[in-house]
Amino acid sequence: MMDDIDEACDWQGRDIDCGGCDHRLLLKQGLCRLKHACVHDRYARRIDRFFNWNPHLANGYVGHPHFEVRAIAAKHASPFVLPPLLDDPEETVRWNAARRLPKRLILRLRTDPHREVRIRIVSLLDDAELIPMMADSDYYVRLVIARRVAPPLLARLVDDPEPEVRRVVAQRIPANWLLRMGEDKDAAVRLDVARRLAPDLLNRLRADPDWRVRYEVAARIALSDLADLAQDADALVQDMARTRLTGTPLQSTGRP
Repeated sequence: MMDDIDEACDWQGRDIDCGGCDHRLLLKQGLCRLKHACVHDRYARRIDRFFNWNPHLANGYVGHPHFEVRAIAAKHASPFVLPPLLDDPEETVRWNAARRLPKRLILRLRTDPHREVRIRIVSLLDDAELIPMMADSDYYVRLVIARRVAPPLLARLVDDPEPEVRRVVAQRIPANWLLRMGEDKDAAVRLDVARRLAPDLLNRLRADPDWRVRYEVAARIALSDLADLAQDADALVQDMARTRLTGTPLQSTGRP
């Protein structure tokens, strides 16, 4: 743990001298402690503890040269001093400021140069405000959006270039959009579609090239449509279809 480190150095590696500190009176009051709670320390945990004990001092540190100090001060400072931090060169500072500011001020972070800021900003915005981010260049940003927005908005991501994004779409999109995804080039996406399709629509996937999709179809399609799947090239698909047709499971010996 950081508090076990027996050193008291600032962010530039210099020894910390409490005697020359502007907050030496806090030391006497037990509101700071060397190697434990100190705004000048190089370790974030000690800086964080200092501001937890003295949040009223945070405003004076949002312009500190050390980014850890600015980032942690942003969690405690008045929102009125935070807008300039949205242009801070460090992404951690920008994010800590953004999470405490009105949405009208943080919308521009939707195009922040750092993916982590864009990923985190998703949690602060409403669905309509996230629509422009559905074209983000980073697949994980789009993935987070796909998990969060209301299902009707997911139609915009049906053709996303990343299979993982399309899988989330297939799992959440309104049922009347599922058939459009039944011809997706990725088998895992088609499998998610098959798991959600109504049995009377599974005929569309009966000849899917992936055995996992056909197996799902065989497990749920109407009995009247099972005959060809009972002769499927894959033994597991055969077993599923024949078991449902006869009520007697066959003993498969493996894949053909």
